[in-house]
This record gives sequence, structure tokens and C-alpha cells, in this order.
Amino acid sequence: MSLSQEIKCKAVELGFDLIGITDASPIDTTQAELLSRWLKSGCAGQMSYLHNNFEKRTHPARLLENAQSVICVGLNYKQPKQKPKKSDPTAPMGKVASYARYEDYHPFIKERLRKLTEFIRSSGRQGHKFKICVDSVPLAERSLAARAGLGFIGKNRMLINPALGPQIFLGEIITTIKLSTDNPITDHCSNCDRCISACPTHALTPDGQFDANKCISYLTIEYKGRIPSEMAEKTADRLFGCDECVLACPYQKNAPAYKNKQFILYNDRARLDLSRILNLTQQDFDAEFADSTIRRSGLERLKRNARICLENINRYS
Repeated sequence: MSLSQEIKCKAVELGFDLIGITDASPIDTTQAELLSRWLKSGCAGQMSYLHNNFEKRTHPARLLENAQSVICVGLNYKQPKQKPKKSDPTAPMGKVASYARYEDYHPFIKERLRKLTEFIRSSGRQGHKFKICVDSVPLAERSLAARAGLGFIGKNRMLINPALGPQIFLGEIITTIKLSTDNPITDHCSNCDRCISACPTHALTPDGQFDANKCISYLTIEYKGRIPSEMAEKTADRLFGCDECVLACPYQKNAPAYKNKQFILYNDRARLDLSRILNLTQQDFDAEFADSTIRRSGLERLKRNARICLENINRYS
């Protein structure tokens, strides 16, 4: 068995659902140009960090000297169908995006990628270098994952695996080891525009553009300050994030539920009591969401969202 095959077997043993390998060359020129134009157009909104380290983001070898390969992994996070949790019918509730109902995926994936690097080192590659990347590192991970055969980038701008759909967390190991690589897959969205039609704010357009300034996930998680009233109304009861473009995807509907039971799912985080959120102290917030990506918004931003949700609920009740 080749080292690449051994790595793939170990990755599955560690609980990853997808594993593919690509080289450490720059991402496709077309993809890099699309990213550059998108940033220059202002569609990234307040996410100024995306403008930083463009060369590193598009060229893995800039993140690790003498890099030869990128090991890409994917973790399915589609939730199983469950009976709605009983709650006070009079308490107004705010929706939380699917990915934020789990424990924070960053440390979960990083821990397993560290174990994978330890496994590779134990195979006699102690002299080689590795860099673990999970989301927060400047790296065009979807483009690399697509090149490694994990899926294709859909019209909702998510990586979509034909078998697992678009609800996939990604992680990477950049390494100086030269490994055999995988081929991209040929599946695509074809003539399907369901995600575009499903977007409540028209952040996705038929010509393939995505404007983060109109995206509910961006507005409720990243955006600082007062959300413009027109957009605030369209967030409806979404407290943290939005799943509409993902849930509309045909690949999502047929995908299996996540199987890695070590990855903790908090069923009670699907909908949160808005009044309770507004009464949280900083200490309460830190304790309750210590292991959650919800803490990314910060307490004041979450309270801002809760007030908007309450206004929308009262408006249409």
C-alpha cells in the first residue's frame, strides 16, 4: 500500500468522511482571478481580512516552504431528522444555522489532523514539515478541495460532494512530502438554480455572483454595527446564520446524516429563546457558548440579532 493510500485509510479511521490529495501548486488562474475581482468589487463587505495574504491564500507553498502536497479532508455535518424539541409555545425563538448546532469544528478537526500528521511522521517521514489549516488560515480551501476530488463548487459557492451534499467542514494539511494526487470530479449544478431562488435576500445571482453584503449569514455573524432595515426585515427569525441555499440543494436532500458521533451535536441549539439571549450576561454567554462557533459573533452582536428577530416576529404575528 502506498503512503497516499495509508494516509487515506488513517483519515477515515480518524472519522473523516472525505479525503483527497492535490499538489501544492497555486489554485487555478481562473479561480484566483474570480477571487481578486470579487474582493475588488466590495462584495466581501466588512471582511477586510480576506484582502490580506492574497498570495498565501491562492498558493499553498507560500504558507509552507518547499510544500509539495495538500491533504484535504471533509467532515459531514448534515443533521439527522429529529422530532422538534418541546418548548414554551409563547417564547419567541430564533433559528441557528446547522453548523453552529455542533461543538466548534475548528479544534475538533485540528486535533484529528494533528493525529494524522503524527501517523505520517511515524511512517518514517520525521524530516518533513506539515502545516495544519482549518478555515482561519488564509487558504482557498474550497478550490483545493475541489482539485483534490472532494467535490465541486456549486452555485451557492459551497463545496458540494455528490454523495454527501454541501454540508461539509473542510480541513487541510500542507506538507513537504510529495504524494500521489487525486483527480477532480466532473459533477456540477447543471441547470439547477434552486439555491439562487431560495436565497431570501438575493445574495446569489444567476450569473454566479455572490454579494456578502446581502447574505444573512454574513449580516448576523460578521457584520458590525446596525444592520440596514431592509436587510434586517429579511433575516426574519434567523438569529445566527442561514441555511436556505444549502437546504434547497438537491444533493443535500439525498445526503446521509453525519456519522461521526464523537462530533457533539447540541439539539437544543437549533432554536434559542430570544428573551433569554437578551438577558444573558457576558459571563453567561462565555460559559454557555465556550465550545460553540456562536461565540464568534460576540454577545452584543447576538443581542442585536435577537432584537431584530423579535421585531420581525412581532411584525408578522
